[in-house]
Amino acid sequence: MRFRPGASGLALLAVCSLTLAGCSAGSLGSSDSGGNGSIELTYLIGNQDQDVQEGNQIAKDFHAKNPNITVKLETRPAGSEGDNIVKTRLSTGDMPDVFAYNTGSLFQAIAPQKNLVSISDQPYIKDLDDNFKKTVTADNQVYGVPFGGFMGGAVLYNIPVYKKLGLTIPKTWADFMANNAKIKAAGGIAPVIQTYGETWTSQLFVLGDFHNVSAVDPSFADDYTANKAKYATNPAALKGFEHTEAVHDAGYENKDFASAKLPDGLKMLATGKGAHYPMLSGVVANMVATYPDAAKNVGLFALPGDDASKNGLTLWTPGGVYIPKTTTGDKLDAAKKFLAFIASPDGCDSQNKAGAPTGPYAVKGCSLGNDVPQAIKDMQPYLDKPGASSLALEFLSPVKGPSLEQITVEVGSGIRKAKDGAARYDDDVKKQAQQLGLAGW
Repeated sequence: MRFRPGASGLALLAVCSLTLAGCSAGSLGSSDSGGNGSIELTYLIGNQDQDVQEGNQIAKDFHAKNPNITVKLETRPAGSEGDNIVKTRLSTGDMPDVFAYNTGSLFQAIAPQKNLVSISDQPYIKDLDDNFKKTVTADNQVYGVPFGGFMGGAVLYNIPVYKKLGLTIPKTWADFMANNAKIKAAGGIAPVIQTYGETWTSQLFVLGDFHNVSAVDPSFADDYTANKAKYATNPAALKGFEHTEAVHDAGYENKDFASAKLPDGLKMLATGKGAHYPMLSGVVANMVATYPDAAKNVGLFALPGDDASKNGLTLWTPGGVYIPKTTTGDKLDAAKKFLAFIASPDGCDSQNKAGAPTGPYAVKGCSLGNDVPQAIKDMQPYLDKPGASSLALEFLSPVKGPSLEQITVEVGSGIRKAKDGAARYDDDVKKQAQQLGLAGW
């Protein structure tokens, strides 16, 4: 999975306009099925260029190790159209042998117990990251393997600026604001880049802060889903809105924060015109493609909270690869082999060939490779340290309102106070929770 704009409100990439017409994006090896003991699997994936490149590469490398199994790609659109196709094909028994789809609440929405093959008995399950496993588990059964890397909701920072001013990586919000004060005093550099010309980019101080929320209140996600906890009345959850307000009130934003867009923010960060950019790590590859020096000049640190000992990274998990229950017999055995390959160091190496990873892999023993941007390397220690990473709220609760990005723009622009913004967001989520039929709403 590449980050889904529709599910989270954080749109990283423009969705390709290709349509599903039973098209094959790539076919490797013989197209015969059943002849000479050969088996052909059809693998349904998203139609974005990177998805297709990675799908082709992993199909090719898997076939090289399993010459009797050929993997043929079929593509589907992203967004709500793709969601509907997945749900329809599962309900009609027309799903290809293997398919890639979302994790978390959208995974739960496709009724995995009814529609998918459990892989809990596979030996490689022990090598999957625990954060990922939570997002593909239903009734204590694991149904999917990860494809792609984690993304972090964090602060991207300019390393030369930090070196020039003698700054150290902050592990508390107070230290972060002290760094901002020193950067502002130095002159000529925006301490915090904001790009409200693309409203989705305004949400990171709230959504990326969830590790800090759950560190203080581990039950928040469950209580929030049950309508027992609110952003406006939970002190830990309110912090993200307060931080958004505080950065604006201190005058730490770039002067054009209201109109600047993502490419402007990445340029400021890469060229040292801005020091910090609260953002998803998924933008790093595009930044490096445009500004190659950013590979070594831009780093990453987790959004700091109040307690340095609990500092950690909020994670967005990669998508999953699943087997529908309509896959049976020899094809089921072949499909299980294909998932085992994806969930192995060989599978990660295959993905590395197709493009730079967005973040650390969710499979033990996988390497990011040698030519990975520093910001992506900076994520790995958080995953390696127990308790130093946790899932974004959207992977733990289906409750998310559509207006968060507009509300955080208002708070970050001085139009609305933090507590008022949080209360408005609490109201915003009601309709969705009621539509989902959640208890307590």
